[in-house]
Amino acid sequence: MCELGRSLILRLIGLTLLLLLIVQAAGFAVVRATIERNARAQIAQALDLDENVWRRLLEQNADKLRQGSALLAADYGFRSAVNSGDEETIQSVLENHGNRIGAAVTALLGTDLELRAVSLAGNMEAFPATLRALVPPLAAQPQGSQIAVMGGVPYQFVMVPLRAPVVIGWVLMGFPVNQPLADEMRQLLAVHVALVVKGEDGRAKVPVSTLPPGSLALLQREGVPSGELQTPEGILLARAIRLDSVGGEVQALLLRSVEEVLAPYRQLQVLLAIITVAGVMLFAVGTGLVAQRLTTPLRSLLAATQRLSRGEYDVPLEHTDRSDEIGNLARSFDHMRRDIAAQQTEVRRLAYWDRLTGLPNRERFREAVVLAIARSTGGAVPPNPLAVLTLDLDRFKHVNDVLGYSFGDRLLQAVAERLRQQVPSPDNMVARLGGNEFAVLLRGADAATAHATALRITQSFEEPLAFEDQTVDLSAGIGIACWPGDADDADTLLSRSEIAMYAAKRRLSGAQQYDASFDSASAQTLSLLSELRHAVEHHELRLYLQPKVPLHGQPGRAAEALVRWQHPQRGLVPPMQFIPFAEQTGFVRQLTLWMFEEVARLLADPRTQGLALRVSVNLSTRDLLDPELSTRLADILVRHGVPASAFCLEITESAIMDDPQRAEAMLNRLSEQGFKLSIDDFGTGYSSLAYLKRLPVHELKIDKSFVMGMETGEDDAMIVRSTIDLAHNLGLTVVAEGVETAAILERLRTLACDEAQGYHIARPLPVDDFLAWQEGQAHQVRQG
Repeated sequence: MCELGRSLILRLIGLTLLLLLIVQAAGFAVVRATIERNARAQIAQALDLDENVWRRLLEQNADKLRQGSALLAADYGFRSAVNSGDEETIQSVLENHGNRIGAAVTALLGTDLELRAVSLAGNMEAFPATLRALVPPLAAQPQGSQIAVMGGVPYQFVMVPLRAPVVIGWVLMGFPVNQPLADEMRQLLAVHVALVVKGEDGRAKVPVSTLPPGSLALLQREGVPSGELQTPEGILLARAIRLDSVGGEVQALLLRSVEEVLAPYRQLQVLLAIITVAGVMLFAVGTGLVAQRLTTPLRSLLAATQRLSRGEYDVPLEHTDRSDEIGNLARSFDHMRRDIAAQQTEVRRLAYWDRLTGLPNRERFREAVVLAIARSTGGAVPPNPLAVLTLDLDRFKHVNDVLGYSFGDRLLQAVAERLRQQVPSPDNMVARLGGNEFAVLLRGADAATAHATALRITQSFEEPLAFEDQTVDLSAGIGIACWPGDADDADTLLSRSEIAMYAAKRRLSGAQQYDASFDSASAQTLSLLSELRHAVEHHELRLYLQPKVPLHGQPGRAAEALVRWQHPQRGLVPPMQFIPFAEQTGFVRQLTLWMFEEVARLLADPRTQGLALRVSVNLSTRDLLDPELSTRLADILVRHGVPASAFCLEITESAIMDDPQRAEAMLNRLSEQGFKLSIDDFGTGYSSLAYLKRLPVHELKIDKSFVMGMETGEDDAMIVRSTIDLAHNLGLTVVAEGVETAAILERLRTLACDEAQGYHIARPLPVDDFLAWQEGQAHQVRQG
């Protein structure tokens, strides 16, 4: 009996477990089928939305095209040319306007809708034939647009009347329906777009597509699918939209991946499998209770998956109060639902707002500028101006490095608050574009108002910020660009405001309005900067030395260090072709450190031991304003074991006077380290004698323009004589550069000049040639 009872129990348990497995398998199948069905339904709904958005994009594109055509039709000169029959002017205007707005076809039709003039971008042999089929539908619906196929490429045409004031003709413009439109759709809704064009020859082409290469090749091979496309990347559900067109058949194909929709539910299937295992174990103890506790929550979870598949995240899940595995699953699922809902809300917020400062972000700011321009052009004559100020904080990276990112974040929040206080009007906008860059939109503001606002912002930064016992001085470069004076559209306005900002930072001018000269040759500038970095990293720069000789007493060994660029394609590039650019971009600091490193390496070379060589190295304005310069130079001296007294640092008058206080402080530190200091190109700047007396300099270097002019003018000779006397009275030595003749050299010796440098003595030489020259000079002295 016991054995029978045990056998019955085992059979009951086995049967129950078998039934449970069957039920669970069915449940899995139902869930899977429901998920896939809902996924396909969701994709179908999404494709409905995609189709509406695609048609709306075409309509918006047509509106933009009509606006461009209307601008041409409203041009007084063009209407006058049409009235007078000035064919040359008509053709010129058509070409210029078409090129400016990127039209492939710009044509003038008469009141009889016959072609009078046309400007075509490229070879469009099919245009005359296409025109005959294109004009009637556009004439029947002037506010519409028409797709036409020419050369296998779809074009969107619009036609607007030319009135003076009655209709005297029609302006026809055509633009290619190209990749950017499909890319915009892809970025906007994450849907793939492909344009399938079938010309009059019956051959189908896909000129525009966002599909991966494998899917695109399959589409080109098999043509437009009936409902779905089996691709190497998975199943794509397709929606074909036939566009009204002439010259061929055009279909817009919208495709969405089934796998992408099903992917979030894979984890759900794993969780359901875990539930099944737990249910089998529980059913072995009590089948009825377990069955009831499993089927009810499963139905609830199934309903939840259906709601989630429809995007309904606001309905809480049931059974979250249970303490068993089903309760854990329900709570996890409900937590996932809340997380998804919160993420969707956060994504929508972060799309247009900066989390740290609470200000609008770059995308929101750009939309505001676009809207402001649109409103300013909507009927006002002349249009209401507006201005964009772009602001970039100075030394912000240094603040982050020294005081930490938390302090930097608080600094950005404080800057945002100060900007809000300085731009309080609700019509204006303050935004954070990213990093330490902010922007201000001033509606109805001209250049004077923009400059006044920039001044207020600059003055508000004069009060330091204090956090956590740390005080930070604020400063920023501010770029100003005004519409319509500086730009025609929002993107150009923003770009030129940033260009002006970088100009303000380079010039240390606080605020700077855009000027066309700022961004000239920008592509060449970027290329040159990249090549300069490459030159430093790949040892393309060469050290040259130009000897300096004493004019009295024992011969000395001195030289000025110069840099040459051995370009792999251009050959030896002279410094005037890249030094000014390096100074403008700030890259001159890297060049200075490279030069100092090379000279220190030379002075440590065994070949120069015993020469007592003193080498002059030039410092720029940016070098003097670098607070870490003295530390960096000291590190190089220690690394090579070279004394500072072997260097003479040359600084121009203008470099000192750009920021006299900071320059004087840096020169004092360098002098205390043991460096000899020289004022280069003396006489060409505007430093005062009182300031010169305070500086710890040891040498004056007379500019070569005065030295070379001594042969032809007594005025230059008088300047040289006075400079030498002044320097000697101040206890300074004098070096004359630009000595190109023996007569000048002898004249300088007569005037008691201390040292001379120039082509008459020696040209700048590579290191090996310089050492050979020094050996030759020493040999002459020994023989003499």
